[in-house]
Amino acid sequence: MASVTAAINLPLSQYREIDRADWARLAAGLDQPLTETEVVGIRGIGDRLNLDEVREVYMPLSRLLSLYASSIRRLGAATSEFLQEDDATTPFVVGVAGSVAVGKSTIARLLRELMSRWPGTPRVELVTTDGFLYSNAELERRGLMDRKGFPESYDRRALISFLTEVKSGAAEVRAPFYSHMRYDIVPDAHVVVRRPDVVIVEGLNVLQPPPAPNDVAVSDLFDFSIYVDALPSDVEKWYVDRFLALRQGAFSNPSSYFNVFAHLTDDEAVTTALGYWNEINMPNLIENVMPTKHRATLVLNKGADHSVESVLLRKV
Repeated sequence: MASVTAAINLPLSQYREIDRADWARLAAGLDQPLTETEVVGIRGIGDRLNLDEVREVYMPLSRLLSLYASSIRRLGAATSEFLQEDDATTPFVVGVAGSVAVGKSTIARLLRELMSRWPGTPRVELVTTDGFLYSNAELERRGLMDRKGFPESYDRRALISFLTEVKSGAAEVRAPFYSHMRYDIVPDAHVVVRRPDVVIVEGLNVLQPPPAPNDVAVSDLFDFSIYVDALPSDVEKWYVDRFLALRQGAFSNPSSYFNVFAHLTDDEAVTTALGYWNEINMPNLIENVMPTKHRATLVLNKGADHSVESVLLRKV
């Protein structure tokens, strides 16, 4: 009886928890397709992505994603055969979520490169949800300029419409284009998606639940989702470090929306960055982003040095 009671009291989880060493062993036999120069080109400001991290963490992840994509494709083909109709398999859609400065953009770019090297998924497109932010003029009209990045600052209906078209197999779908230099939507500029094998959708709020019970969630249109996790204190440091790096780089461009920050002293820049973090990005992380972690298929847990320390994979 004691053994039965013990079994009942064992903690249950919908995830497999895999530490870095065990996950890295899954890379055995996988060739490293990227050069150091390519990795540097993919790496975001402040990120520390290197060849070891690519080989030990992201090669196994890209292989897992290719297996999921192939399985979905086979299921689609089998369903079409059962219905006695032509195969109408649609793109495999991957969502990548997480805080500002956590490295999700780097991960999305890296997965685009790695997945395109697998035979079953040669055509991979990346779309960021920045393109579905309301324009600055519209945010000003709605009184939301200080809440840019919060769920209400996005044109959720346009994003749902875009993904619905992608998943319906439309020959061509267009997404708005966002310029980080202008800090705004660029009129008449688009990202065009033409039925690729995989579409990666990266953004802060892509795992948000629907605003009403009968509404469609963005994540309802994903085949696989990834949440990039880290301690808020670590993300705060990465955010400040990135702000300091941008001040010496992109912010120094006279055309940059943030050029006003280019001539700040180090102390002034740190104070400014912490102000943005504490007033906007931290509240958004705590209220809206972190609560969506449990909705992900896979969670990458990062340590203070930006490297992945463990992986949570939802049980199938």
